Amino acid sequence: MALAVIGAQVCAQADTIAYGGPEGPDIYYELDSLPADATAEIGMAAHAIGLDWDVNDSLSFIPGYDMYCHWNTDAIFDREKTSRFDHDTLCLRLVQHECDQAIPCSGHVNSPFGWRKGRMHYGLDLELNTGDPVVCAFPGMVRISKYNRTFGNVVVVRHHNGLETLYAHLSKRSVEPGQMVDAGDELGKGGNTGRSYGSHLHFEVRFLDQPIDPTLLFDVTTGRLLHENFEIHKGTFASMAAAKASAGSRKYHVVRSGDTLSAIARKRGTSVNALCRMNGISQRSVLRIGQRLRYD
Repeated sequence: MALAVIGAQVCAQADTIAYGGPEGPDIYYELDSLPADATAEIGMAAHAIGLDWDVNDSLSFIPGYDMYCHWNTDAIFDREKTSRFDHDTLCLRLVQHECDQAIPCSGHVNSPFGWRKGRMHYGLDLELNTGDPVVCAFPGMVRISKYNRTFGNVVVVRHHNGLETLYAHLSKRSVEPGQMVDAGDELGKGGNTGRSYGSHLHFEVRFLDQPIDPTLLFDVTTGRLLHENFEIHKGTFASMAAAKASAGSRKYHVVRSGDTLSAIARKRGTSVNALCRMNGISQRSVLRIGQRLRYD
């Protein structure tokens, strides 16, 4: 992607300069498809002619920079630097044209947004086969493209309205930080990398680092956007807060040597069927020492 802001002296050395890259208060260079020596030369030339990237450039060219006030291409979630949502209501324009939206993949939902097995699940798990294309939901700029122990190959895109979308467990990534992408552009191939059991796409939508249920934006069955505009308010995140509060009040039994489901049920004043239902197990499941079983 070309960025003609450095001047003839630098542009004569390279045609592909993009936004992103090394962290710093005012400098956001990221150089695409160049050897290390060329990258260093262009960086030195830019400094020499006094054209370091400043905050005004960031506001002009980096999506949502006025909301986040940073552009971190390393940390997937940057909670320390991100402001909490404190507006009464904020109306986000999701699309300008019909072509400005796309469902990342067409598979059905394997696991929804919400509480799952004792932890919050902050996105949707969409079924796909390894190698299936995964595409960008809205136009924006790639902020993260890296390997992560939990998410495997993961891509995060910042969109012009401040939303960020995350695409995880990819078998292959096709984009780099600082790259501009349109809705429907391929970000990579579906896979099963990271902490994942079976090929699927973990898809998240966030605003100021706070997760939003993607089904509030998309009809996953048809792959179509529900509304051109999306209103965000404190109630948007209320269901997640309620789920966390409810989870905090739940009671768990830690399995010890010799424990059986029937013994645990008698001790905790419940039934084996209730234990199985609350924990997603069957009466034939093998209990592990240290396993946590919800009983209330």
